[in-house]
Amino acid sequence: MKARILLGTLTAVGMALCVGQMTATAVPGEGGTADSQAGPDVIVGEIPDIARYGPATYNGVEYASYAFGSTSCNVGSTQLQWQPNPSNLHPTIPQNLYRVKDGAIEQIGLGWCKHGFCALQQTLCGTCTPAGSGCPTVLGVGCSDPYTATLNGNQSDLKGRGPINASTGYFSGTYTDPTIPSTLPTSLQKRVIVARADLDPALNVGAQYFAECQYIHIDDATAGNDNNNASYRKLTVGSTWSTQLGFPLTLSGSTAQGQPAIMAWKVVHADVVATNVDVTGDGRFIVGSRAIDNGNGTWRYEFAVQNLNSDRCGGSFSVPLPAGAVVTNVGFKSPKYLNGETYTNAPWTSSVTSSAVTWTCEANTNANANALRWSTIYSFRFTCNLAPTSGTSTLGLWKSATSGSPQTSVSATAQVPANPCRMGDLDCNGVVDGADLGTLLSSWGACAAPCASDLDGNGVVNGADLGIQLAQWGTGS
Repeated sequence: MKARILLGTLTAVGMALCVGQMTATAVPGEGGTADSQAGPDVIVGEIPDIARYGPATYNGVEYASYAFGSTSCNVGSTQLQWQPNPSNLHPTIPQNLYRVKDGAIEQIGLGWCKHGFCALQQTLCGTCTPAGSGCPTVLGVGCSDPYTATLNGNQSDLKGRGPINASTGYFSGTYTDPTIPSTLPTSLQKRVIVARADLDPALNVGAQYFAECQYIHIDDATAGNDNNNASYRKLTVGSTWSTQLGFPLTLSGSTAQGQPAIMAWKVVHADVVATNVDVTGDGRFIVGSRAIDNGNGTWRYEFAVQNLNSDRCGGSFSVPLPAGAVVTNVGFKSPKYLNGETYTNAPWTSSVTSSAVTWTCEANTNANANALRWSTIYSFRFTCNLAPTSGTSTLGLWKSATSGSPQTSVSATAQVPANPCRMGDLDCNGVVDGADLGTLLSSWGACAAPCASDLDGNGVVNGADLGIQLAQWGTGS
């Protein structure tokens, strides 16, 4: 019971949570950018601390186990219900861990959901109008409520994500949790677990790490204030692995209020393009993209899609290709469901055609398929011989369309490959001439991808490619 910290220990808790909260500023509205909206509006005002637990080996892989504290703030204009189970009038709080490495962002850990059951009336985010004394079942306007990392890591109060509709905030307080495999070590169950190799500083030189917490609440969603409910904070990884506690994690800087973790990628790399995508009658995705010049005539394209609060889930992701695109090194990364959730970890299948690179999840006939579910980021990548331009990516929705949410896919601006040159204009100077012919002839024969002279993309430069180039001879469009 949260009452365990009331009154007698309230001062101690406040002192423990004040470190790192002194500069916190409430960001109301949508995504941390819009004006405050009417109604209740809960955000993560601070990620104040970290708890770590005994590491363990599971399926031959060594994992560490963590939990993150979360201090909520009601920055809306009305009180927010905080009724305990079996009521669904309280927030559920997932926790996540991300890594930015080699120019890309990947999610490397996720936990089950903490369920709220009473709310202290504190002042992290400004002036608080208390809903009552002690720890009432309502969070007052302007008030904050702290959950320590130890509380958020208490396994008896963690429940699975599956039965929660993040778009509406609705869930049944009596829902049944997944059956945890008997072989899963106790310390790894329900918490944020991450492979030791994903944290080891020796294996992740230059990597940056970010914790994220999010609040899901039915009243907040009903008021239309649910797109600013996730916040992230940077952390650093210590160099010494403890067999009792894993790698130490230390929080750094202030909490980025109302900003989901994908925005940390843009902070680290300013050239990231991030686009909000709202699904009719459902929730929000954020599509991030980045093109990295490899310096050898190829570019590495990195994409990350965060499902902020969509119940429809992501089921496919597609990036268009122009004529002449040669694609290699197609990759996919999703966080592993290993802490007791029953979803599969099957990677999405990829395909490359003359017009697109596409990744696809299993069909929704498998209810436990590895769909892009709420409060997760999936990452996609490939290498291409063509430089980037602003284009349109397509995210297919996994759950079937309904009358209230009729879309089957949504589109988002992204960095995509473009061919600014005419076919055969190998030096891209606007004219197909002798210089281009010389380049093609110097590549004659078998030509491993990426090969600009292989105009028909069949792996060999021959008479067919010469014919294509001669047909484009001279200037023109």
